[in-house]
Amino acid sequence: MIGISRKKLEAIFNAFSGKKVLIIGDVMLDEYLIGKVVRISPEAPVPVIEIEEQRLNLGGAANVCLNISNLGCIPILVGIIGDDQMGTAFRKLMIHKNLGISGIVGMTTRPTTVKTRVIGHTQHIARVDREVSEYLGGKDEDRILRQIKKHISQCDAVILQDYNKGVLTPRIIEYSIDLARRNNLLITVDPKFTHFLNYKNVSVFKPNIKEMEEALAVKIRSEQDLIQAGHKLIQKLSPDCLLITRGAEGMSLMESKGTIIHVPTQARKVADVSGAGDTVISTLTAALMGDASYREAATLANYAAGIVCEEVGIVPIDKQKLYKACIGKSI
Repeated sequence: MIGISRKKLEAIFNAFSGKKVLIIGDVMLDEYLIGKVVRISPEAPVPVIEIEEQRLNLGGAANVCLNISNLGCIPILVGIIGDDQMGTAFRKLMIHKNLGISGIVGMTTRPTTVKTRVIGHTQHIARVDREVSEYLGGKDEDRILRQIKKHISQCDAVILQDYNKGVLTPRIIEYSIDLARRNNLLITVDPKFTHFLNYKNVSVFKPNIKEMEEALAVKIRSEQDLIQAGHKLIQKLSPDCLLITRGAEGMSLMESKGTIIHVPTQARKVADVSGAGDTVISTLTAALMGDASYREAATLANYAAGIVCEEVGIVPIDKQKLYKACIGKSI
């Protein structure tokens, strides 16, 4: 574990407070329909659930936005929603959470992305996805580019949050990175498979093991496999730093000069890993804006992931809880 003194920790937290972050990516709503199983359907061998409660949570890039806000930074979110009932619910939820919606683009040609989870007697019964994942083009793509250009000069960092739901096209990726670099901004990326190798020359590229295997057409079964794949990825993308998330095995940090360190997981009791990746990219970005080194930022992000994994459901990080957890341990 990388050592961070209490004085340095306080300096990092104080320095990133109030910084502005432009988050570009796929936004969605996580809907939970919660009830009880009352019988088996006579129409098919499936349970009948009487719904007693509906919950709506911000998901995808919007959950990153919420994490960034909870850390005391100022998020500006650029993404798309549908001109529909769930789009209206999304806007209301953003406003309720004191999050800005000036960068949100409404579209009549596609629905708001919604992930609906049906829960009966605390058991996850089914998930239903409503989405159109076709990538933007033409005038719709231009609308996103205008929002990026409008907001980027105000910001200290850019997060590209990709879920392969249509926003982060090659053109938008290239434009965002180029404009961020010309403004000397920190650029962090949470990639997905489709445009994995388009994210060149960023500050931090944060894939997981599965994404690396798919993109590089390799199998990673050992530490040596991991190191070789990491070097190959650095050669292809030239990031300043590669942060590989490894689930229960924690994270591995590889800087462009080739050094690698492993950061073990910090969750005491894993209840739910949902949303942990959003928390990692958010905390990592905030820490780097607070002048943390890559190793220090990865350590803080790892602690943050451990905290949210101990909660059920997609829960954003709490700044004070993170600070107390770090102070309470010798990091």
